[in-house]
Amino acid sequence: MAKKSGFSTSGGNSLMPWMGIATIVLLLDQLSKITITRLFSYGESVAVTSFFNLVLVYNKGAAFSFLANQGGWQRWFFTALGIGAALFIVHLLRRHAGQRMFCWALALILGGAIGNVIDRIAYGHVIDFLDFHVGGWHWPAFNVADSAICIGAVLFVLDELRRVKK
Repeated sequence: MAKKSGFSTSGGNSLMPWMGIATIVLLLDQLSKITITRLFSYGESVAVTSFFNLVLVYNKGAAFSFLANQGGWQRWFFTALGIGAALFIVHLLRRHAGQRMFCWALALILGGAIGNVIDRIAYGHVIDFLDFHVGGWHWPAFNVADSAICIGAVLFVLDELRRVKK
């Protein structure tokens, strides 16, 4: 009997669909960042609606620019953290490939994490460009990778809540 690979395309426990989703997120993220950097100068902002702007900014830190003003060590720390998280997520996907919502969550987080790791390695910062504001509230700019990570986190929580109710 042949050993079944974690990347098999047959059966309900294939890793390939989840890696495909992560790849789509990664491609959308990188294409959007390439597009914005070619169309905008750093700091340039264009109002799209009364609550949304496109703006080119760089984030040397983590979420909400956490540790952005440090001496540069954070680039390598967050890069290593992202790579470690990606490896752990692939391990989890391989072990739980049949759990649909859990794997959707992990695949979205994986694609987003790798997208931001690529930025840190290539540029030394993450490219952000989605800028939302409502009334006096103004959120820090973010990108497609960040969006995928947040959606994945919400799905992860919903999946856990669903499991607890069983």
